[in-house]
Amino acid sequence: MDMSLDPRVPLRKPVNPLKSIDRPKGCDGISLVLQGGGALGAYQAGVYQALHEAGLEPDWVAGVSIGAINSAIIAGNPREKRLERLEQFWTTITAHDPLTVWPEGDAPRKARNALSAMSAMLFGQPGFFRPNLVNAWSAQRGAKTATSFYDSSPLHHSLLKLVDFELLNSGTTRFAVGAVDVETANFAYFDNASVVITPEHVMASGALPPALPMVRIGKDYFWDGGLVSNTPLLHLLENCGSQNTLVFQVDLFSARGDIPRDMPEVLTRLKDIQYSSRTRTMTDHYTRVHKLQQALRDALALIPQDRLSPEQREHKAELDHLPAINIIQLIYRQKAYEGDAKDYEFSRLSMKDHWRTGYFDTRNTLQHKDWLTISELDDGIATHDIHRDGA
Repeated sequence: MDMSLDPRVPLRKPVNPLKSIDRPKGCDGISLVLQGGGALGAYQAGVYQALHEAGLEPDWVAGVSIGAINSAIIAGNPREKRLERLEQFWTTITAHDPLTVWPEGDAPRKARNALSAMSAMLFGQPGFFRPNLVNAWSAQRGAKTATSFYDSSPLHHSLLKLVDFELLNSGTTRFAVGAVDVETANFAYFDNASVVITPEHVMASGALPPALPMVRIGKDYFWDGGLVSNTPLLHLLENCGSQNTLVFQVDLFSARGDIPRDMPEVLTRLKDIQYSSRTRTMTDHYTRVHKLQQALRDALALIPQDRLSPEQREHKAELDHLPAINIIQLIYRQKAYEGDAKDYEFSRLSMKDHWRTGYFDTRNTLQHKDWLTISELDDGIATHDIHRDGA
C-alpha cells in the first residue's frame, strides 16, 4: 500500500515490510473482530494489511456493520486476493471525491470533510448506497421507500462481485456477523458454522436505520447489529471452545475521550459512547465466568470419579480444557479535524488516512512480540492496547 495521503495516488505495496511473524507458541487460532463504524472501516483494512504482511492470517473473522462487510471480503477470498478485494471495495465507495486539492490546517480540513459528508448524504456512495427516488417522508405508508432514505442494492452488487460466497461457506475461515431482529429486538449471529451465508446476511448486519432499509431473511427483518452490540467479541469468546486464541479486536469508536466544549464535540462524544464496544465489560464478564468454571473444576476434582454422574464427568472433562485468550485491542483515535460525521464522510483522502492509521497502529503493536504470546493465566484472559500500554 502506498502510504501517500494524496487521493490521486493509488493504494498498494507495503512500506518497509515487517518480517513475517511465526504463530505464537500455544496459539490454536487467530481471530479478527471488527466493529461497525461506516467510513471509519478503512482503518480495519489497514489493520488487516499489516497482519497479512506479518503472516498472521485469521482463522476466524467476525464483524458488525462495516466490519461485517470487511469480514466477508476477507473470509470470502483466498489469501492472495484479500488485500486486492479490500482495496477495490474502498476505492469504489470513495470514488465520488472531486476535491483533490486542499489547503493545509485543521479548519480547512474540517470544511473539506463537511462537504464530503454532505455529498454522501445528498448523492450516496457508489457501490454502497444511493438516495431513494421518493423520499421516505413523502412515500406512502407501507411503500418500499417509506422506511429508509437510501437504497442499498449497490452494496448487494458489490458483495456479489467481491466475495466468493462458496468459499466463504466452505468453512476454510470461520465467519460470523451480528444483526438485530426488527420485530423482537433480539440480537442474532449469522455464523457459517451453522448458517449458509448470503449477501443478505452481510447487508442485514449493516442496515443502519433510518438511512438504510431493513433486510429480510426468511420471514424476519433485520437492522444493523450495532443498535444492540457493536462488536461480536462475546460471540467469539463463547464459541472458541478449548482453543487458545489470539484475538485482534478492532474498534472504530473510542470509549475514552475528552470532555466536550461545544455542541459539535457533544455530538461526536455522544456517538463514541453510543457505539464504542464494551470490550472491558465483556472481558470482565468472561473473566468472572472463567474463574467460576475453574472453581467448579477444582471442586469436581475433589469428588471420586465413581461418585460423579455421566453428565458431571462430561462437564468435568470440558472444564479440564479451558482456553487462554489474548486480546490485542486496536482502537481508532479520531483526528482533531474529525467530527460527528466521521462515520459517513467518504472522501478518498480520509479513507487513505484511516487505512494508513490502522496499518501503522498494527505494525507498532506487532513490535511487542510478548503481547502475542499465549500464556496460561489464572484468569484466562489478557488484553493489550498500543495506545494505553506502549508507544
